[in-house]
Amino acid sequence: MSTIFKAAFIFVAPNANPSTDYSWVRTDEVHVKTIAVSNYQQACELIDALVEEGIKAAELCGGFGHQGVAKVVKAANGRLHVGAVRFDNHPCLDFASGDTLF
Repeated sequence: MSTIFKAAFIFVAPNANPSTDYSWVRTDEVHVKTIAVSNYQQACELIDALVEEGIKAAELCGGFGHQGVAKVVKAANGRLHVGAVRFDNHPCLDFASGDTLF
């Protein structure tokens, strides 16, 4: 790999603030920004900034239900690739899907 690949991992957590609740892991070839959001709207609002940072892919945590993934994909509008970890009912969200919470 000749250039650094930048990606994001976005997860949902109560009362999260994506402006302050984030961190980077950087290896020689891959940089991953981990970001906490408190709802789907915050995740969608991040997309423009992620694209501006050169991030090429975003992985969504299992707390994003089908509807949440669809909203982020729509917000990305092909500007970055969106993937998802799957839990039908996430153990960190009292075994609910974000679709029922947001």
